[in-house]
Amino acid sequence: MNSKTSITLGAAIAVALSALVWSSARAADHADGPATTAEPAADIDDVYVWMSGSTADINLVMTVGRDVPSTFKLSDRVQYVFHTTSHSAFGQPASAEVNVICQFDASSRVQCWAGNSEYVEGDASNTNGIQSKSGKLKVYTGIRNDPFYFNLTGFQNVAKTVGTVAPSLTFDAAGCPAVDSATSSALVTGLRTGGDTFATFSAYAIVITLDKTLLTTGGPIVSVWGSTNRR
Repeated sequence: MNSKTSITLGAAIAVALSALVWSSARAADHADGPATTAEPAADIDDVYVWMSGSTADINLVMTVGRDVPSTFKLSDRVQYVFHTTSHSAFGQPASAEVNVICQFDASSRVQCWAGNSEYVEGDASNTNGIQSKSGKLKVYTGIRNDPFYFNLTGFQNVAKTVGTVAPSLTFDAAGCPAVDSATSSALVTGLRTGGDTFATFSAYAIVITLDKTLLTTGGPIVSVWGSTNRR
């Protein structure tokens, strides 16, 4: 799995400006407060969603734990939930939630439910994972390279530059800042410095593949978010 994030110069300035106002802001969810950090097996890094190439399936991935060791396990006291709703069109009312819920035992065997119809249980850590009797629910779990991409050094360079020029920035009707060529060059150079901060990080991944008909009862537009909950 891999996820790449690109950012335009204008967006970089906007993000850096917001960081100047809210110094505690974070990119994604890879750094948290003491309570969350104290229970890394319940700490969600990211949730990824995409369609399969054939568009017949929906892939859901939740990564948990910040730069975890090879011995890391998910908790048998926590449920890991993908919350989904579907819509007939953008802006239309959402259907009732169809949740995909996974929980683990002390030996890392997993149980997963997709709505009220699909269930699978077993050791999902092998390459092929496991699947429900119908084949509509497939699950893989295990430690993977963290797929999130973020250049922290480049972001800090941009934030520093923006902090210097912020008092003199002007904005057009769309809210986009105007910068001179020297500032533009400094911003681009700053963004190009550094690399993927999470390139060597690992996270525990829950990977779900679902027949899309399980999630599209209310229409073809699907919304997804994730949570962890104490059992």
